[in-house]
Amino acid sequence: MVIDDDVRQLYERYQAAESDEERHEIALEMGKLDGRRHAEIYDALEDE
Repeated sequence: MVIDDDVRQLYERYQAAESDEERHEIALEMGKLDGRRHAEIYDALEDE
């Protein structure tokens, strides 16, 4: 799944981040991806 790959890449960037500000920005991106993943799950459940 593309989102899982994106989350993995963000996590790797988060681990390598050198500042709290950089980690905060990456965490916000992770949150956006998580919201999209939940939306996809809910859409799939509605289609069942």
